[in-house]
Amino acid sequence: MTDRAPLDRPHADRPVVLSCEAIDQSFGGLKALKGASLQVHEGEIFGLVGPNGSGKTTLVNVVTGFYPPQAGRVRLFGEDITGIAPDKIAGRGVARTFQNLALFKGMSVLDNILIGRHVHMRPSALGTLFYWWWAQKEELANRRIVEEVIEFMQLQDIRDEPVDVIPLGLQKRVELARALVAEPRLLILDEPMAGMNQEEKEYIARFILDAREERGVTVLIIEHHMDVVTAICDQVVVLSYGEIISEGPPQQAIAHPRVVSAYLGERAAKRHQRQEAS
Repeated sequence: MTDRAPLDRPHADRPVVLSCEAIDQSFGGLKALKGASLQVHEGEIFGLVGPNGSGKTTLVNVVTGFYPPQAGRVRLFGEDITGIAPDKIAGRGVARTFQNLALFKGMSVLDNILIGRHVHMRPSALGTLFYWWWAQKEELANRRIVEEVIEFMQLQDIRDEPVDVIPLGLQKRVELARALVAEPRLLILDEPMAGMNQEEKEYIARFILDAREERGVTVLIIEHHMDVVTAICDQVVVLSYGEIISEGPPQQAIAHPRVVSAYLGERAAKRHQRQEAS
């Protein structure tokens, strides 16, 4: 693993963690992505926003290997990963949460988080043979990291609770913890605050910021809550019908007339512009 650049350097001067170059993706006659390109620099919290059906999750699925693109390239830490399988991409330092919770019901909070360490576990016949010296040492090391993340995410009090009986806000926190125990260099969050109240959103926003500052994680986040996007993101790309229609610092990108039109509709956007001018 290469040394991370200092976070006090301007974002544009840091190494590029993720580069998507002219990505096209279609499903039958539906063009889900049309030449989408973006760059995420080390240490950024990078927002991916747009109306429902704009192609945000499709782009993330291309990045993480679930959909090989019909055209374009994906580069991770400078390496071309286009078409590589999801498990191989995870092994290169990428962890992800999903729009719909992907926790294992009936299992405890602790066991769900432990699953996130699977990318670092290397089972072998030799390790099994010498379990008490070799495999046990690895297991204890993995457990220490899990315990550290549980404390970081303030989940100590519910660690032994079945994950399906705790509130949604805590379930979302567990899923984020499971991603963090993989020790990712790039963390991809797909609507991590969906369904949350204001207090729960503020908690998750704080944990995302702390993960960047304390754990050196670069974050790509899909989010509909614009207050969150403007509060925590360094750069934003806005998608509409598979095309990037605006990009830049959050306030600037979201205020673009094409973005207002995409969210409000053309007539409402014109009214909005008249109100802003008056």
